[in-house]
Amino acid sequence: MCTGDTPAGHQQLLHDFEPRVVFGLEPVDSVTVTTLMDNVTDVFMPPQGPARRLAMDVRGRRPVATMEDGQAPSTLLAEHGFSVLVTVSRNGSRHQILFDAGTSPDGVTQNMDRLEVDPSAIEVIVCSHGHFDHTTGLDGLIRRLGTVNLPVLIHPHFWRRRRVILPGRDPIEIPATSRRALTGAGFEVIEEEQPSFLFDRSVLVTGEVPRTTGYEPGFPPQQAWLAGRWEPDPLVLDDQAFIVDVKDKGLVVITGCGHAGVINICRYARRLTGERPLYAVIGGFHLNGPLFEPLIPQVLDDLAALAPEVIVPAHCTGWRAQHAMGARFGEAFIPNTVGTRFEL
Repeated sequence: MCTGDTPAGHQQLLHDFEPRVVFGLEPVDSVTVTTLMDNVTDVFMPPQGPARRLAMDVRGRRPVATMEDGQAPSTLLAEHGFSVLVTVSRNGSRHQILFDAGTSPDGVTQNMDRLEVDPSAIEVIVCSHGHFDHTTGLDGLIRRLGTVNLPVLIHPHFWRRRRVILPGRDPIEIPATSRRALTGAGFEVIEEEQPSFLFDRSVLVTGEVPRTTGYEPGFPPQQAWLAGRWEPDPLVLDDQAFIVDVKDKGLVVITGCGHAGVINICRYARRLTGERPLYAVIGGFHLNGPLFEPLIPQVLDDLAALAPEVIVPAHCTGWRAQHAMGARFGEAFIPNTVGTRFEL
């Protein structure tokens, strides 16, 4: 892929990136990460550090027949899914990127309404991987915007037909996104295995993340339909992350599920950027359930060695890992909720 392959208006969006060569990720003046969807909503969660929470009454009211005055607060929705709006500011320019789109068709767009986010201002969509709890909300975005005319950056394995094999249960097929539906809606689908720059080197998407820790297993129960049969597909190689470098602070790394392993991802982010310090890591760390919880002590040790100032575990991280991080990292640990805005 080269910039000449992108249509007019998007020609400056993407740049090739050689995986073994460190190119300069240009520092940005600031980045704001707004949580459009996560597993938790909490109107009483207080502000903390760079996290700004919404007051209970800012989302307006809606008609409800069972209420005495016929109204109730129009609250934010939470679900087992993930989506953030990333706003990057540099040299007077401002860009908005949607990273993932949640589980339900309309959850993210409804939360956009309540947060007064204009979906038409989004310039590019990055999907962390192909699992439906990060992609289904594209449906609601299409219905909201009509012809979308947006680039969506994915890994080629994004389209794989997949299923999960759990002991004692029948296989559970994972809904896959339709290529025809996205292209038919006007999306410019850009498939990349290697890292890619966005917006004149202001943003870096990792592409495929090398698995180097030796203990982060991906998603072992997963299989993919390949060459006419089900084959093991544990690595989830389409799992990619989002990187910006905030001036005078360091790297902000955003993960979706973190199937590549949050330590693998953060170490790779530093490798790609000439060992820039890790300032913040936000997103799913995939440490929930009996298969992954034994990894928590090692992950926390290695995360501590990276010394991020802001740690925001979300989505599939799991309550045991959340509690362990809260005890280990003190004020650096910030719980996430739908509607939280991180000003970094």
